[in-house]
Amino acid sequence: MTRIPHDTSGEPNPLKAFSLDQLRRRTSMKWRTYPEDVLPVWVAEMDVTPPGPVVRAVTDAMESGDTGYPAGTAYAEALAAFADKRWNWPGLAVERTAIVPDVMLGVVEMLRLVTGPGDPVVVNPPVYPPFYDFARHADRRIVEAPLGDDGRLDLDVLERAFRGATEGGGRAAYLLCSPHNPTGTVHTAEELTAVAALAERHGVRVVADEIHAPLVLGGARFVPYLSVPGGERGLSLMSASKAWNLPGLKAALAIAGACAGDDLARMPEVVGHGPSHVGILAHTAALRDGTGWLDALLEGLDANRRLLAEHLPAVRYRPGDATYLAWLDCRDLGVGDDPAEVFLEHGRVALTGGLPFGAGGAGHARLNLATSPEVLTEAVRRMASAVRSAGGARG
Repeated sequence: MTRIPHDTSGEPNPLKAFSLDQLRRRTSMKWRTYPEDVLPVWVAEMDVTPPGPVVRAVTDAMESGDTGYPAGTAYAEALAAFADKRWNWPGLAVERTAIVPDVMLGVVEMLRLVTGPGDPVVVNPPVYPPFYDFARHADRRIVEAPLGDDGRLDLDVLERAFRGATEGGGRAAYLLCSPHNPTGTVHTAEELTAVAALAERHGVRVVADEIHAPLVLGGARFVPYLSVPGGERGLSLMSASKAWNLPGLKAALAIAGACAGDDLARMPEVVGHGPSHVGILAHTAALRDGTGWLDALLEGLDANRRLLAEHLPAVRYRPGDATYLAWLDCRDLGVGDDPAEVFLEHGRVALTGGLPFGAGGAGHARLNLATSPEVLTEAVRRMASAVRSAGGARG
């Protein structure tokens, strides 16, 4: 599978569309959780202007009163075409897809298909905190298989976790984050093929959260889990939500591998009532007609990664190959296990603390790069000031 290069979009950087004053008028979680003097670079919302095709799709639906219940396979068809062109993967079968309200609710439904109450779910910390929350809420038991020191999958650790999870012949699932949140790691075809072989050997079912798949930067290549040898029994969740900043327009797709269609067919029909019809219209428009906007975004994110590395030298930061999230190792700063708390208290800048990400999260914080260079520069300035203030307070 060869990598398909990004187009030269010619579109303006969508991260530069709004001033800080304009952003503060927003009413979403990112801009309403903290007081106005706090600069928010935490939750996974982007400070972008929306793609024109998405605006038109939503506006047309409003003007025509097309605000009923979802129907049809247009979303799946758009994703299949995007996957074929972008990832050179023609294997996304529309007939093996189902709409779900969003990726995490879809993950829960997939776990219910392949495991039962009390069964183990393997995760790779540090990892997206809702993996823990949703799995436990579904009465599943978490088993950790931490990433290696290089931020990549540790196959030996993963095999031990699989072996332990299936002792006694019980059922188990592996919740794969691909690309990985928060590190931005893009798993290679070789790694994913090895994962599939381990899963088959130990009877573990793989459920892949691939929501960040369109957000691959630089020279990396996203490989769909269902495309690798042995991935046929896997289940995947995908959405346009993260890449086009559509979390408020709920919609996602559950996708079954070639040998997992019967599993997906057992999902209750009522699950498909949860997605927003307008959301599906928006996601479909993004996938079909929003690739130029996406390419301009990726260029802007790449510039922000370089800016962060340049202006925050005291923090150990290994830029990931995907997502708009930066995983910051702050252990050398001497600010304790929760540096986000220090940055908030002393710098009035909100990051996501590392502790809820599981093993390896202490001393870390996650920063959202999807903002303007001006906001990012001010956030970094405040963070540096916070470290100096915290040091003075301890002295």
